[in-house]
Amino acid sequence: MRKARVCVLRTAGTNCDQETAFAFSKVDAQVELVHINRLIERKKALLDYDILAIPGGFTYGDDVAAGKILANELRFKLKEDLKRFIQRGKLIIGICNGFQVLVKSGLLPGQDDFKQEASLIINDSARFEDRWVYLKNFSNKCIWTRNLPEIIYLPVAHGEGKFVVKDKATLIRLNKNGQIVFRYSDEKGKLKSYPYNPNGSQDNIAGICDETGRIFGLMPHPERHIDFLQHPHWIKRKNKEGDGLQIFKNGIEYARLYL
Repeated sequence: MRKARVCVLRTAGTNCDQETAFAFSKVDAQVELVHINRLIERKKALLDYDILAIPGGFTYGDDVAAGKILANELRFKLKEDLKRFIQRGKLIIGICNGFQVLVKSGLLPGQDDFKQEASLIINDSARFEDRWVYLKNFSNKCIWTRNLPEIIYLPVAHGEGKFVVKDKATLIRLNKNGQIVFRYSDEKGKLKSYPYNPNGSQDNIAGICDETGRIFGLMPHPERHIDFLQHPHWIKRKNKEGDGLQIFKNGIEYARLYL
């Protein structure tokens, strides 16, 4: 069986590309770090890959707003390539800054043609939040989160992670369509405010997917918890895998079966 091919996108300011590539390689993917200029210059072809991963970092120094410049590059320089990529049923994941990019490019929630319907703005605490958080899985639609426990534990590290939507109708639609994947919670799955919700996100939203379940974005970092030794209380862990590893497994398994 062939290995699934993963494009880990990078540009100036990306700093979680190596960790994301390692997470995919750990689940037996063929991974390549690709600078966005190689795609724009047509020296690399997006359609050669099964999965596009946009990792965390501070692309272009988060000038204008977190992820906005890279989002605009996707919208205005790679729009047709991305359309074909999505039409062929391929997968996209955006983590932290990558989630900001997906939302600000309009790839998420994805109801309209690259139209931005939500954003990720400055945390309510007005400071950088670097902590571990509990996430409750709410979606049966997202292929990336299948077979996960109801509650998982991942780290966050961001200054602009507050998820907001343009209007109430958008939030209602996301709930109705099952596009809200993760919500911040306490260890028992109860939705609570700060510090459990580290940024003040509307409806405690930590991650969403598009209507197909193939495009997924989240603020927490699954690539930072792929091994039990990365857990702050690892001595007590019975599961030898980190909570984030299954997310990468799911993407690769889907790519092998359907792409």
